[in-house]
Amino acid sequence: MNKQVLLSYGGGGIEMNDFLNDFILKNINSDNSQGLSEDAAVCDGFSKIAFSTDSFVLDPLFIKGANIGKIAACGSINDVLMMGAKPKYLTLGLILEEGFNLDELKIILNDLSKTAKEFEIGIKCGDLKVVPKGKADKIYINTTCIGDALGFTKNNNIGTKSIKEDDVIIISADVGRHGACVMAEREGFSYDISSDAKCLYNEVKDILKYDIKCLRDATRGGLASVLNELSRASKLDFIINESDIKISDGVLGLCELLGFEALELANEGTFVCICDKKDANEVLKELRKYNEFANIIGYTKKSSNPSVILNTNYGGSRLLQMPKGELLPRIC
Repeated sequence: MNKQVLLSYGGGGIEMNDFLNDFILKNINSDNSQGLSEDAAVCDGFSKIAFSTDSFVLDPLFIKGANIGKIAACGSINDVLMMGAKPKYLTLGLILEEGFNLDELKIILNDLSKTAKEFEIGIKCGDLKVVPKGKADKIYINTTCIGDALGFTKNNNIGTKSIKEDDVIIISADVGRHGACVMAEREGFSYDISSDAKCLYNEVKDILKYDIKCLRDATRGGLASVLNELSRASKLDFIINESDIKISDGVLGLCELLGFEALELANEGTFVCICDKKDANEVLKELRKYNEFANIIGYTKKSSNPSVILNTNYGGSRLLQMPKGELLPRIC
């Protein structure tokens, strides 16, 4: 087989069918991919569904600890997990540029399918398009994840409407590593920073036995964006302690060099958990099984003007604003 994507691979004829069967399907390696050869997939086992779709345009395609394939799988799967739902199926849409290297595509597909297969999530259906050289940037991926909203717990009321005053705010890991990693790779810096990209299946499954009010992964816009979104949606102040938020030395160093705010940098395997204060220590104990930097970072409070208030390391406090503009394009 040719070593690059040909325009004819998207043409609907013999070349496209051979490419799908001899390359794409072989490198997905899913035990549950029968829908990829049909016009639609038939899914069962749902009484109430949760689903999310995402498109991924990472630049560069390969970073330390991840690539666009792994991130595409984690991104949609994690979004469904954040609703307390059990992910079951994934769709895969590929837009390839003519001339894209097939060895790189093989790695991307293998990592995507490996991530899904680890948690018994089947890749059920998909789509392939090929555009002429110069009309895209190597590869874009779209994934949709479908999950059983009652697959983990039968009393699933997770969402912003469940957040109340005096609930506790927990972060599942240190912050900013994905955004900092992409930035370092682009600029050729030698900082030892790996993306935090991971599927959050086990963490979420383990904490749902407690009174979890809301979950939200801190992707684009980072922790600052997520906290502001949740504060506005719940109409509550979020009181946060800066000293309780863990940031690696590599991330801090890069932020100091380039003038970025670590709390605004993207994450791909870190989430915010809002829970009842009676369960906070037990939830934290579960999360620390997976990341030692998980921590309680604050609480919610009634307010007439909901905002995020950051108690700083210097004894003062300030508003933690929602990020403005495009801090770092094409990070996921």
